[in-house]
Amino acid sequence: MADIQTLHAGFAAKIDAVLNALEMEGHLPPETNRSGVTVEPPRDPSHGDLATNAAMVLAKQAKTNPRALAELIVEHLTREPDITEATIAGPGFINLRLSEQAWLRELKAIAALGEDYGRSQLGGGQTVNVEYVSANPTGPMHMGHCRGAVVGDALAGLLEFSGHKVIREYYVNDAGGQVDVLARSAHLRYREALGEDIGAIPEGLYPGDYLKPVGERLAQEFGPAYKDAPESEWLELFRERSVAAMMDMIREDLSLLGIHHDLFSSEAKLQAAKKPEEAEAWLREHGFVYDGVLEAPKGKAPPEDWEPVELPLFRSTEFGDDQDRPIKKSNGAWTYFGADLAYHFQKAENADALIDIWGADHAGTVKRIKAAVAALTKGAGRDVPFDVKLVQMVNLMRDGEPVKMSKRAGTFVTLADVVKEVGKDVVRFTMLTRKPEAQMEFDFAKVVEASKDNPVFYLQYAHARIRSTLRKAGVEPSDANLDRLGADELALVREAAQFPRVVEAAAKAREPHRIAFFLGDLAAAFHSFWNAGNDDPAKRIIQEDDAELTAARLFVAAQVGQVIRNGLGILGVEAVEEM
Repeated sequence: MADIQTLHAGFAAKIDAVLNALEMEGHLPPETNRSGVTVEPPRDPSHGDLATNAAMVLAKQAKTNPRALAELIVEHLTREPDITEATIAGPGFINLRLSEQAWLRELKAIAALGEDYGRSQLGGGQTVNVEYVSANPTGPMHMGHCRGAVVGDALAGLLEFSGHKVIREYYVNDAGGQVDVLARSAHLRYREALGEDIGAIPEGLYPGDYLKPVGERLAQEFGPAYKDAPESEWLELFRERSVAAMMDMIREDLSLLGIHHDLFSSEAKLQAAKKPEEAEAWLREHGFVYDGVLEAPKGKAPPEDWEPVELPLFRSTEFGDDQDRPIKKSNGAWTYFGADLAYHFQKAENADALIDIWGADHAGTVKRIKAAVAALTKGAGRDVPFDVKLVQMVNLMRDGEPVKMSKRAGTFVTLADVVKEVGKDVVRFTMLTRKPEAQMEFDFAKVVEASKDNPVFYLQYAHARIRSTLRKAGVEPSDANLDRLGADELALVREAAQFPRVVEAAAKAREPHRIAFFLGDLAAAFHSFWNAGNDDPAKRIIQEDDAELTAARLFVAAQVGQVIRNGLGILGVEAVEEM
C-alpha cells in the first residue's frame, strides 16, 4: 500500500500534534488520555467540514472548562494552512472548514491509492476468528441462514481491509441427536434406492428430497448389506457418510454466495479429543465450576417427574447471568453450553479476538457463553475479547405475499433457489441494507426492481453510469486542471472522502452494514450531481467545447467509481460495468 495519509487520518494527526504542543506548554497534563477524542464531520454540514470533541473530553483532565481549552486548541489550529476557519460551538465543540486544496489532494490520493484507498493498519495484524453460518449439517442451506452468512462474510472482509488477519470458521454440529436423525433419514432413502416402497416419510425424520442422492450413493457403495441390518451396525457409518454429503452440499450452496470458510471444526472431533473434559477440569481448578442442584423451574409448579439432580454448574451468576448453568446433562452427556465453551476455548488458542454471528433466537445464551470464555481466557493469562452479533430472520415475500415453501427442501426455501433467481450480488447487498438486529423483508420483485427505491439497483446504476461516461467521453480523466472544479464537484469529493473514516468506524464497531449505508449515500450524491446536468447543460460531466473541464470532472467521477468499487469489494459484491 502506498504511503499516503488520507484526509481524516491527517487531520486526526494534526489534532494530536496540537494536544502534544499543549502538553509541552503545560495546558494539559503529561500523557493525557485521549482515547475519547474524535475527528469527524459535524452532524450539520453547514457547521463545517470537520469537528472535534477534544476540548469537551479533555477539559476535566486539564482542570479547566471546555471552552477555555477549545480556545487554546483553536489558536494552534488556525496556524494550519489547510484550515480556513476554526470556530467553537456550544459548550466546546470545534468546527473546522478546510481549504479547497485539502479536498483536491484527497481526490488525488484516491487516484494514487486506487483499490487500497480506505485500507488501514487499524488491526495491527491481530488475528480475529469470525465464526458464522454454522448451520446443522442436516440439509441444504436455507434463507434462514442467509443473512448471518452474508453479515459474517462481509465482517470478515471489513476486518481484513482494516489490517486484521481473519480466520473464517464454520462449526459443524455433528455430535447431537440431529445427526442420528439424519443417518436414519438417509437409511430410509438408501432402502428406497434399493427398490423398497418406503411410503410417506415417518414423523421425526427429514422429509426433503435432497436426501435421495445420498441414499443412492449409499446403495451404490454398500449394496443391500445394511438394508435389514440392525441400527447398531449402520448408524455410525451412515451418520459419517450423511454428514459429509451434507457438508459438501452446504459448501456448494455457500459458494453460490461467494462464501468460503478457512476452517471447518467438528463438534464430534472436539468431544473425541476430550476438549470439554479439559475445559471442565480447568474451570473446576479455578473455582468456576462446582457440583450443585438446579432450582425447580420458576413461575410454575415443577413437572411431576422433576427431581433435584446434582450437576456440574458453571458460575455464570458471577458474570451477570440470572442463574448458574449446567455443563452436563443428568445422563452425563454434555449440554450444548458445555460443548460450546470448550469449543470457544479451543478457538481462543489461535486468535486474539473472537466474533460469533448468531441468529437472534440465541440471544438468551449470549451472556453465559461470554462469561465462560472470559473465565477461560483471562484465567489462562490471556485477554481474548469475544463479541456476539445477533441477526434477525428474513421474511421472504413475492409481491407482498409470503413465499411458499420448497418441496425439495421439505420445510424451507433454499438459498440456492434464491441466488439462482435474483443473483449473488443482489442477495448479498440486500442483506446489508438494514442493521442485522432489525427485521427484514426480502421481496423478490422489489430487489430486482430498476428504481431508486431499490438500493442495490441505485448503487450499481451509479457505478455503471460512471463507467459508461468514462468509456464514451473521448477525453481521458486528468488531474491537471482541478482548479476548474466548482462547489458541486467538491461536495461530491467530500462525500467520497468519508470512506476511510467510515471503514475504520465500521471495523471498530464490527458493523459492515455501515459500508452499505455509506455507499447508498455516495450513490445518491452522484445521481444528484448527474441529474443537475439534466436541468443545466453547463453542469454535465462531458462538455463538448471544454476538454479541460471535462477531464477534471471525469477525474472526479472516476474516483467516486473507485470508492464504490472498494466499498463493494469489502462486502463481496461485484461492481457492474453496464446496465
